[in-house]
Amino acid sequence: MTTSFPRHGGQLAQACARFGGAPEDWLDLSTGINPNGWTPPADLTVEWQRLPEPDALAALEAAAARHFGCDEAICVAVPGSEMALRLLAQLIGLRGLHRAPCYGTYRAAFSRSENLTQLATLPARSTALVVGNPNNPDGTVQSRTSLLAMLDHQERHGSWLIVDEAFADCDPTLSVADAVQEGRRLIVLRSLGKFFGLAGLRLGFVIAPPKILDALRMLLGDWPLHSAALALGRAAYANHAWIARTRNALPLVSARLDKVLLKHGLAPEGQCPLFRLLDTPSAPALFERLAAQRILTRPFSDWPHLLRIGLPADQTALGRLDKALG
Repeated sequence: MTTSFPRHGGQLAQACARFGGAPEDWLDLSTGINPNGWTPPADLTVEWQRLPEPDALAALEAAAARHFGCDEAICVAVPGSEMALRLLAQLIGLRGLHRAPCYGTYRAAFSRSENLTQLATLPARSTALVVGNPNNPDGTVQSRTSLLAMLDHQERHGSWLIVDEAFADCDPTLSVADAVQEGRRLIVLRSLGKFFGLAGLRLGFVIAPPKILDALRMLLGDWPLHSAALALGRAAYANHAWIARTRNALPLVSARLDKVLLKHGLAPEGQCPLFRLLDTPSAPALFERLAAQRILTRPFSDWPHLLRIGLPADQTALGRLDKALG
């Protein structure tokens, strides 16, 4: 039955249709989205009656670039990093490479895509290697040294390295955004939705050499984002106190989740504090058992032995998961 949820987390309508109940009855742990996300200030205004201003887009990109630690001239805002990856695949026009398990769009975005058994041995031909750091769904982290070695290999063979840093806000030391520059074949993707808990805003960023960004802007057109994305994104990246508090809090919350999982004989994996992965033959049965109690987790049709569990928002939600596992 887990094949009813094949692509992404958060499909509560399908969960209700399959297992019953209304959306408000469910505890949704199927995503890697911060359940205690950033709250916009009450006095933040959005101008809905006018077209988005170019100056507002430039201000958002500048604020995001400061947060990422890169030059604002090579940072472009996009309506979600998932869409950006699909557009980049068209612009680059090379065979895609990825290591499983990974985010499904890594494979879907490229007309020709190849799965690697490991990242240590890369093919000596022109490709577009996509690496999640931290990786989704297993939470694996690649060191900066390792990523730059991959980049050197890719460049020697006329290839590209695309690093998806959708979950890197939790630990800024993981980012290679500062290594992007003209003449290098490195592209970095960032997302507002995961760490800030605003996935519905569909706001992401591409950090890339100017030639790639010029082509991307042509595809995106004059108004790539709506006014709310411009206003909310700029305010979120400027809220340095909230960012610091959240970076400190998330590891503590994920440690409490680990304790509950271990209590029930489950071994959590991953280095991203926004989710944990279970690798167990009982994953399909566990998904069904939790869903019967209105708790939605993330199964994988290609890897039926895997189950991803996102962070419960508070002790009440964690207690509900603890009881269901028991």
